[in-house]
Amino acid sequence: MHKAAIGNWITVPFDAEGGSVVFWRRFRASKPVERAVLYMSALGLYEPSLNGKPVTDARFMPGFTDYRKRVQAQTFDVTALIQEENELRVQVGPGWCVGRFGFEGKTQMYSDQMALVGLLELTYDDGTGELIVTDRDWLCAPGAVRFSNIYDGEVFDAAWEEPEGVFAVLYAHSKECLVPQEGCPVKEQEHLSVQEMFTTPKGEVVLDFGQNLTGFVRFTVTGEKGQKATVRHAEVLDADGNFYTANLRSAKQEVTVCCSGEPVTYQPHFSFQGFRYIQLVDWPEKVRPENFTAVVVHSEMKRTGNFRCDVPEVNRLFQNIVWGQKGNFLDIPTDCPQRDERLGWTGDAQVFVRAASYNFDVHQFFVKWLHDLALCQHENGLVPVVIPEIPLDSWEFSPAGWGDAAVICPWQIYVTYGDRKVLADQFESMKAWVDYIRSRGETEELWDSDEQLGDWLGLDAPYGSYKGATDGNLVATAYYAYSTSLLIKAGKVLGKDVSLYEKLYPRIVRAYQETYLDGDRVRCDTQTAQVLTLAFDLCPNKKAVADRLAELIHENGDRLTTGFLGTPYLLHVLSDNGYTDLAYTLLLQEEFPSWLFSVKMGATTIWEHWDGMRPDGTMWSTDMNSFNHYAYGAVADWLYGVVGGIQPSEEQPGFARFTLAPQADHRLGSANVSLETAYGTIRSSWRYQHGEVVYEFTVPNGCVADICIGRDCQTVTGGTYTFRK
Repeated sequence: MHKAAIGNWITVPFDAEGGSVVFWRRFRASKPVERAVLYMSALGLYEPSLNGKPVTDARFMPGFTDYRKRVQAQTFDVTALIQEENELRVQVGPGWCVGRFGFEGKTQMYSDQMALVGLLELTYDDGTGELIVTDRDWLCAPGAVRFSNIYDGEVFDAAWEEPEGVFAVLYAHSKECLVPQEGCPVKEQEHLSVQEMFTTPKGEVVLDFGQNLTGFVRFTVTGEKGQKATVRHAEVLDADGNFYTANLRSAKQEVTVCCSGEPVTYQPHFSFQGFRYIQLVDWPEKVRPENFTAVVVHSEMKRTGNFRCDVPEVNRLFQNIVWGQKGNFLDIPTDCPQRDERLGWTGDAQVFVRAASYNFDVHQFFVKWLHDLALCQHENGLVPVVIPEIPLDSWEFSPAGWGDAAVICPWQIYVTYGDRKVLADQFESMKAWVDYIRSRGETEELWDSDEQLGDWLGLDAPYGSYKGATDGNLVATAYYAYSTSLLIKAGKVLGKDVSLYEKLYPRIVRAYQETYLDGDRVRCDTQTAQVLTLAFDLCPNKKAVADRLAELIHENGDRLTTGFLGTPYLLHVLSDNGYTDLAYTLLLQEEFPSWLFSVKMGATTIWEHWDGMRPDGTMWSTDMNSFNHYAYGAVADWLYGVVGGIQPSEEQPGFARFTLAPQADHRLGSANVSLETAYGTIRSSWRYQHGEVVYEFTVPNGCVADICIGRDCQTVTGGTYTFRK
């Protein structure tokens, strides 16, 4: 239990009507203060200030968890803000906890009221102390944010005159659920200026920031009292160049300021938007682009990985992947930041976790999210499709490739960062997931009796379906085998008895081969079926399956058909099985479907659909068409691991030992790849020069690296190395 629990949960005795509320407490510091520490949390989102100054630059506190089970509490040293006479003031908004959220459009999913809990601990110079706790002595009133919602935006009344406060009332909510801040704080990270202002064919005034991002706009506006100024947000323009919001579904993404007659500078408090463009509606004055700044907001994560080559489009692809991660790592790994969803989809997280852990230091980010996953996991081992779990009226199932995040994510975090505690914390959750699968099939060796999402958004999907043509049961059993193999590895790291699973695993593989293979061929003749069979080591003759995968790609004009589950492994299995040249061909393919197709279409993030926007500007669909959806950005881990050749050792994780085995291709010209680890920065580069390939590597001190160029391998320690071949 966190120290904030010494306080009481308090709420307001009036209907907040979807807007913010303000709590405050005045107090006198009776003696010189040596130290002052504030402990606080909320049901909803909160922003504390002391004597008119913000207590922190963190945003969207206390973070997104299942507030019924776990609520993070934050700690702030406020000594420098203390005066003799003081006012502690906290603004609270509905946020994820109370406001409309989730794809069923519910409100009050975790709590029927916004509430605050906290403690201000004063330590005086003479060694005595005083506690100021949240209780019925606090005053409260409606706030100037008259409406706030994660999806819909905010309405701010600049002319608002705060009414005289009324006393807060106690609120019944568990204090046992309060835990210390665990996730990375969400903060303002970058600021972008307007790149262009124009009027659309419909006469809309639009500003373009040049980059699809997640955050909000800080703007200044002056209008007469009673006038309203509205900022609408969108990711793309339509085929005619007009402002396009159909893909937002029911999310309004609007911020409105009710003017006061004086200049007002505003940015949302409790809402974020996904956008590149903004439209100004009913603007009361001449539009000045310099009055608008796009504020990029995401979890605080140190940038650790970089990639560059001689092909500008591939460099742009890599930047799009990075921007997609920044846009969707806002306290949890969301699927998208713009429409009425923004949920912690497990499938998206697991396919991208390796790339994510190379691009940024996401160690603590995933520790927090995985703890939420274990907490939300059902007694029978089922893992909800989104974490934190949202209360649903229907659709309680856990498909392969989604629930497997319970096993895949902790294992990858362990491999990248070498943190054994991640496995220790998650092992029971990992085991429960595999045991859940064991209970689901008609036999213990096959997972073949549940609804599956399969290779979601695979391009070989039947008309009218989002599910690719790959047999869902094949996908399920393949993931069953893979998760079981990882559970065994984790158990051995921890010294656990995993003999049951060591006996089970070969039976799963045998059952897979008997059910889904016909000799050396995979019966389901799709690209993804070949990919998963190879990636999870489920066939005795890898060459035959790899050859068939290559044939299927060639038959499709050297283009892929894979969806969410096949794509992350596609280039890897080609490279691992003698088809690196074809992997590069797919990477460099510019025609639909391909990674560079969206780049050629002007994308600045990764799209949800390979053809989210077609060459003529028309859209794939309106109901599910995000232009900032990071899953296909998993190709970044191939850029690190094959182009750069940087591959960690599972036996000595955290890059204590690693392999440098780049596979060069003249079409890329050169490559420069770096990855910052706990030991220092690994660098791998190559370039074509005078008919040779020149390789240069940097191995941090304290590490061991196995450098392999072709069949020539040698083991080295810290230093810089150059090779020509």
